[in-house]
Amino acid sequence: MILTARLFLEPITPEDADGIRFLAGDEAVARSALNIPHPFEEGMAEAWIGGLKPDDVVLAIRQKGKDSIIGMIGLIRDEVNESAELSYWIGRPYWGRGFASESAMAVVEYGFRSLGLNRIFATTLGRNAPSIRVLEKAGFTPEGCLRSHVKHWGQFEDLLYHGLLRKEYESRGIRETSPEPGILSK
Repeated sequence: MILTARLFLEPITPEDADGIRFLAGDEAVARSALNIPHPFEEGMAEAWIGGLKPDDVVLAIRQKGKDSIIGMIGLIRDEVNESAELSYWIGRPYWGRGFASESAMAVVEYGFRSLGLNRIFATTLGRNAPSIRVLEKAGFTPEGCLRSHVKHWGQFEDLLYHGLLRKEYESRGIRETSPEPGILSK
């Protein structure tokens, strides 16, 4: 579990399927994310959860004092290159409250301090200004634009790459999000 001021992040479980389907099934959430299907049909969340590997870092985002999921965040690791791709989404009822930024900063800290990563990167659709802002707040640097790179909902869209290196992160000073940073229990 990773703790922040307002949130706790913990591994996804099969019990999260209904919440995932409800929040990710919102057309606005699916439209802003590259890999969320719409409609989000019965059984999709369960199948996705069942396909996670034991070493995947895929976390439910929850508000402290509440059990329901408000979004998800994860690091897809490339152990050979000591890097990982950060991905996240927040349910629409929770947009605009800083939950994505707070979660991203905590998971970045976990990636560098506990997983020993050298680089974390993320991609966003070019039109997704809120997601770009999350990455900026977390210290990521824009690295490039792949023009009309993906076909999303029938339209070709730009894909923006952002990255953060361990040395850049460390030069900014390490902050602790948890009384026991790096604790992640499954």
